Amino acid sequence: MKFKDLLNDNEKDLFKQAIGKVKPIKQDTIHPQSLASKHKVKQQKEKKEFEKQQFFFSDEFEPNLETNGPMKYVREDVDSFEAKLLRRGEYVPELILDLHGLKQQESKQEIAALIAACPKQHVNCVCIIHGIGNRILKNKVPHWLVQHPDVMAFHQAPLEHGGEGALLVLIDLKDDFFCK
Repeated sequence: MKFKDLLNDNEKDLFKQAIGKVKPIKQDTIHPQSLASKHKVKQQKEKKEFEKQQFFFSDEFEPNLETNGPMKYVREDVDSFEAKLLRRGEYVPELILDLHGLKQQESKQEIAALIAACPKQHVNCVCIIHGIGNRILKNKVPHWLVQHPDVMAFHQAPLEHGGEGALLVLIDLKDDFFCK
């Protein structure tokens, strides 16, 4: 039973007389907006960035990588000497990602997170240890890395960083990141 039903007609009339003339309020068209906290905005931005990083990894894409010799790749706009510097050990990896025991989807997510973390931590060289095993990740990881626009080059890691079971990856640190 509603409150207005509890009042009889006499009480309703008495109330209307006490209040007097009433004009209904016109609803304005401005709706209040809740201010998003900085923490929520930061989380949404990181989530969008992570989803953007995920986009680049397709399982169907088959790049034309050399099968003879060590696994290597240099992006078109990057000097081919960078791969040589990676091979020689001129770049020392500052972050290491070990994919042992991870499935393909988990590996993609971890690689995406690693590449997204590099500009934030000012890291331009990383080591991705994929292992040899059944050669699934050994074949897939280079195919995924080639698709990412921030990967400048990669080369099979020297023995001290994993040899045939690892790749040294050179990440492009955007200049505009340092200006922010």
